[in-house]
Amino acid sequence: MGYTILAADDETELLDVLELYLGRENIGIRKAKDGIEAMEIFHREEVHLALLDIMMPGLDGFSVLRKIRETSRIPAIMLTAKSEDYDKILGLELGADDYITKPYNPLEVVARIKAQLRRNYDYREESARETQFLQVKGLVLRPEEGLVTLDEEVMELTSTEFKILRLLMEYPGRIFTRQQIFEQVWEEEYARDDNTVMVHISNLRGKLERMPGEAPQIRTVKGLGYKLEKEA
Repeated sequence: MGYTILAADDETELLDVLELYLGRENIGIRKAKDGIEAMEIFHREEVHLALLDIMMPGLDGFSVLRKIRETSRIPAIMLTAKSEDYDKILGLELGADDYITKPYNPLEVVARIKAQLRRNYDYREESARETQFLQVKGLVLRPEEGLVTLDEEVMELTSTEFKILRLLMEYPGRIFTRQQIFEQVWEEEYARDDNTVMVHISNLRGKLERMPGEAPQIRTVKGLGYKLEKEA
């Protein structure tokens, strides 16, 4: 399957360079110079991933991500010239799957884009062949549909939240460390001590708690990690 990404950055020369590298990987790109143009492309064309610079005219990257998340859970990577934890945490809370700090190596950006596409599309197809669904209490996850329901009510999850929940539901009661979750979900070596996993777990908990049914709880085991409580 051929993939196409939406890349929004007011530094258009960076997008031109990125287009050359993505072309070598047979990945299409739709370039936007600001947030408004990014949303026009998103509504007009099918894209499989969004690469969004935070600091853009018109609509900033956070605003674009909010609007995308109203209707879609395509993977999203944020580009930021800042290194403050606040920007990273806010992006993750809004539903971003990854972030890259400028200045960056185009090869790293392409590698991260390919990783997200592989996890969210190729991995989903493989998962569909492995199992039809997972269930803990009234919580049901259907890998082949990318769907999660609680007492038949559909939950809106980002792609990263979906993968974390799938991991926990495959082994209810098992404790996973932050490192294990990161390496299983992101398929990268855990080399950074930040709040990435914690923020995604917090968002996932919040969504479970807001559902009308009785959802199994994601427990924090102090000093060890996280687990999904077993069905009684």
